[in-house]
Amino acid sequence: MSNRTRGLTAAAAAFSIALLAAACSNQATSGTTATGADSAVPSSCTSGKPVLGVSLPNTVNPYYVSMRQSFLDAGAKDGFDVKVAIANDSDSTQLSQINSFIQQGVCAVALNAVNSGPGAASVAALNQAKIPVFSVNVIISPDDLKTQNASIVQYVGADQTEGGKAMGEQLIKDMGTTATINAGIVGDPDQIPTNQRDAGFKTALKPNANAKVGPTVNSKVDPNVSLQVTTDMLQGNPDINVIFADTGPGTTGALQAISQLGKTGKVALYGFCAADTALNSTYKACAAQEPADYARIVVDNVKKYVGGDKVPAEILQPLKIFTSGTPGPGEVG
Repeated sequence: MSNRTRGLTAAAAAFSIALLAAACSNQATSGTTATGADSAVPSSCTSGKPVLGVSLPNTVNPYYVSMRQSFLDAGAKDGFDVKVAIANDSDSTQLSQINSFIQQGVCAVALNAVNSGPGAASVAALNQAKIPVFSVNVIISPDDLKTQNASIVQYVGADQTEGGKAMGEQLIKDMGTTATINAGIVGDPDQIPTNQRDAGFKTALKPNANAKVGPTVNSKVDPNVSLQVTTDMLQGNPDINVIFADTGPGTTGALQAISQLGKTGKVALYGFCAADTALNSTYKACAAQEPADYARIVVDNVKKYVGGDKVPAEILQPLKIFTSGTPGPGEVG
């Protein structure tokens, strides 16, 4: 297995405008850190075993299975009673579950929003209840936060732009700076992180004047949807010879579509890592996130914050880049 870890800092020049805006809009104070001492935390935080509410989109995606277990394990280690709510990919269900956390008087909430925009309503509700919010993985829309006069304490996730850029750079390395590249994207245009991945991928292709990025189809982070929309895209655009899939489930469906259409050897796939899927002559490279690590970091910083310590407004973790072998458990897109 060949992999390299790409480090990054919050000041990395590759950050997109959206990510910079999110960092400013999401922080709880006017500086670069937030502290529980800046404003009173809920009295429930001082109980023997404070409750940490965790809101996740689903547990169908292996990404969230790994994240859920890590929240439970890390929470128990740090003395929290972790309550996990699964929204089944529904914005309204997630908001209802957030309101339930408010009624329960939880100490803090770790929010992995179903969608970037609607997630701001959950943040606003928690702000009104004076319950600190830590967002993870899905960036809450800075514009929607501003509209609702809402803010979070901290965001934890991967450097999404760097992940897409790494895939584009690997593509150029594999095919060269003069090769004809007609790429299609199997993405999720409704989310800030996936759009950042797409932007990074496109940026990396600029050294090749013969590289073009054509259609983007919405996989809805669902392997079955991805299979269908990738099939349609390839049938409607027979010149496509590269696909970039910006989520793990998107990669899974795209790989199936390439095989079913007899495009093996004709279309190369680069993407965010699919669970339990080996790299091969078609599936050339992938970028892996580590959701269990993100959950652990969130729990540790919730503990610091409610204890009165300062925490950074944003923590961006490096991705692992695979060009062969099979990513390990929990190394997914």
